[in-house]
Amino acid sequence: MMDRAALRLILLGVFLISASLGVKKKQNVDIYSFYINSTVTSRYATTVITSRVANTLNESQEIQFEVKIPKNAFISKFRMTIEGKTYDGVVKEKEEAQQQYNQAVSRGQSAGLVKSVGRTLEDFKTSVTVAAFSKVTFELTYEELLKRRLGKYELLINAQPMQPVADFKMDVHIQEKPGISFLEVKGDLSTGDLANAIKTTRADKDAWVTFYPTRDQQTKCKSCGENGLNGDMLVTYDVNRQNPNGEIMVSKGYFVHYFAPSNVPRISKNVVFIIDQSGSMSGQKIKQTRLALLRILSDLDEDDHFGLITFDSEVNLWKRELLKATEENLKNAKSFVKEIRDRGATDINAAVLAGVDMIKRHPREGTASILILLTDGDPTTGETNIEKIMANVKEAIGTKFPLYCLGFGYDVNFDFLIKMSLENSGVARRIYEDSDADLQLQGFYEEVAVPLLTDIQLKYPGGSNLTKTSFSLYFNGSEIVVSGQITDNSVESFTTEVIAVSKGSNVTYQDNTMTKDTSDVPPENEDFMQRLWAHLTVKQLLDRQVLLKGQEKEDEKKESLKLSLKYQFVTPLTSMVVTKPQEGDVEVANKPKEGERGGESTADYYDSDLSHYPVQHSLQAAKIIAVDDFDLYDHPLPTYAFPTMHTTTPPAVQVHSNRFLLPVVGQSKPLCFDVPVPHKLRLLQDSASEFSMNGESLSEQNGFHQIAIHYKTNHHLIISTKSISYHNGQDNVEILWGQELTQHNTDGVSLVVLENEMNVTMGNIGVVIISHKKDGVMFLWPAIWEYPKDVNLTGVLGKSDISYVKTNGSQTPTLKMKDKEVKTYLETVSDYRLHSTPTRECWLVPFQAVMEAEISDFTVTQL
Repeated sequence: MMDRAALRLILLGVFLISASLGVKKKQNVDIYSFYINSTVTSRYATTVITSRVANTLNESQEIQFEVKIPKNAFISKFRMTIEGKTYDGVVKEKEEAQQQYNQAVSRGQSAGLVKSVGRTLEDFKTSVTVAAFSKVTFELTYEELLKRRLGKYELLINAQPMQPVADFKMDVHIQEKPGISFLEVKGDLSTGDLANAIKTTRADKDAWVTFYPTRDQQTKCKSCGENGLNGDMLVTYDVNRQNPNGEIMVSKGYFVHYFAPSNVPRISKNVVFIIDQSGSMSGQKIKQTRLALLRILSDLDEDDHFGLITFDSEVNLWKRELLKATEENLKNAKSFVKEIRDRGATDINAAVLAGVDMIKRHPREGTASILILLTDGDPTTGETNIEKIMANVKEAIGTKFPLYCLGFGYDVNFDFLIKMSLENSGVARRIYEDSDADLQLQGFYEEVAVPLLTDIQLKYPGGSNLTKTSFSLYFNGSEIVVSGQITDNSVESFTTEVIAVSKGSNVTYQDNTMTKDTSDVPPENEDFMQRLWAHLTVKQLLDRQVLLKGQEKEDEKKESLKLSLKYQFVTPLTSMVVTKPQEGDVEVANKPKEGERGGESTADYYDSDLSHYPVQHSLQAAKIIAVDDFDLYDHPLPTYAFPTMHTTTPPAVQVHSNRFLLPVVGQSKPLCFDVPVPHKLRLLQDSASEFSMNGESLSEQNGFHQIAIHYKTNHHLIISTKSISYHNGQDNVEILWGQELTQHNTDGVSLVVLENEMNVTMGNIGVVIISHKKDGVMFLWPAIWEYPKDVNLTGVLGKSDISYVKTNGSQTPTLKMKDKEVKTYLETVSDYRLHSTPTRECWLVPFQAVMEAEISDFTVTQL
């Protein structure tokens, strides 16, 4: 029988806290029932995930429970039931939980570390020892307020249970008082046979989505296989908005007001783009920035006015004044954007002040002004004191318009951008250094592209403990949410008043609602309004921590802690402690803030009002790590996910070809083409500089197992999945993958080796070699992020000037390439040029159509 010695599992961090025992996974684990139930009542989503698992071995073994949850959510309940006994998690103040952790460490017990770096999802993971032929039930509850973005709410569910489940059910019930205007279900889990397992039912104010796939169906979708479901389901919806005063709901002394008028004329805008072109923006960053700006300029309305500022150690104005977005001005602006090049240092202070001055010098009545700063680093020249920069910018703007700060990549001082944007009525957004960075930039702009109201003030006579009631701008497709308590519960009606500015004129929205009418709130959800208010209040209190100081900051911290404990929310100020029936080590889950290596920062409490994009996260385990070495993410848009139960390692998928991506300037979807394996290919060649790069692949394996680079007559670099060897006639350098940062520079050659990446520069040609591991097999993948000018490159990766136009009229998708029509198909490809290997859609075309030659023309006999 199971030993009953108590083990305390301490869950630390913001929304996710993960624990991993790291034991060897065994077979004979049966997930015989798996339910996910999500109820959305007036945008407030409560999701309960229940997994029932049986140990079918005749000996005890560790059973693991893993689930991905949205960063924007608060875990509010976790329990395990084993042999009829329930073990509940209890949310406590972080300091109290840390004391338990310290006691465990002092006894010599180990601790676990889980890193989850990405944009949207977080991993919750724990495990427990289950006796022979016994069962365990895991139950996790989390809560979040869905945010409206670009005219819709999204519920994203990722399912990867690692085995088909006999009783698999997902139920989503959406209840919205004004009625549901549209509902859509899509994603990988709606493809193939799985589409038949989805049923959608709609009534006036309700919608139900059920997903009950059979065992057989769970193996048949776009990304499914013998290990069961593996993919996303996206439930998208919006509500009717017939009342321009907004939607008011009252329940048990609490109210929520959703304000999102749509029948309002758009306000023309003055927008200034302030673009960092310092040396650190080199390569793919500056290329993607140019691409995004070209698209954004095309989206400007003719009555908008705009300005362009680039900066490094100097500030460069395209034009000294704001110009109207006429066809001629946009054409000239695009020519300017195409010539933006990286160089020099970073003078953020002078650049932002120049942007402020540009708007102030050209005031236009009845318009909305916006500053958008894009940078990837710290201020390194001019005024470099961050506090002085923030003071200068705040004084210059003077609350007249918002500043939005976009931080590109992980080297940027994101705390600084958060503070500076919040001090000036804006928000900060991290732009992830990935293949879709240009789309992230464009997506952000779309959220602020259509201002409808400015200087919005919301008033609630008889209301108290209100959430934020003052907003500088309201954009089309978004939503303003205010919640609070009703002071006098005896009143029969409750009044709301919104005062705002529309095209230079004051407008007022007033409404009354009956406080006693609770017919729209189902009895089982009667406390949702109170929890919604608490959730939003805690979020905003934590946000304000960034700007507050001294006693005021301490008071608000105490208030957010009080509410977190009362409603059992796992937040940056609390931890969840679970006592479970297992003898062993104390495990601590420790979630770092994205892009940080340690140390709690002011950004820990920041929650952007705008949203991010989905991404997958990886888990790593380590031995003891200090609990205070933890950070939190900036929080993006809501996402839902299924748990994952690991039982066996999935078998390697047979690979028949390498699929190469070929980005095309001006097109959102790249081209891709296949080259059968095995092969020895000429990947890149420049005859003039005597540079060549060749790669060899093996049968039924991804990527390349060896890549050779030659430069002039004496430089030879051989890169394998195990080691790196460089010879130049004098030096012989041997490097192993996985070592610490290693650099070697000599005679026009630069080699920089990181843990799983190698940057090679020979002459004016630079390539990156990425080391990947998939299904236990190591392989290499080459990437070229910047093609040198005036160099005639050949080889499979040498095409940098390809273009296409999608033609219409044919049932089969067709692209026009070099005056020829090429039939194509929309396919997916894992982008191995990046460590995160995101999946991208691409137009699959024949090799010959891209290269205008046969594959045999690119093969070599020796590397």
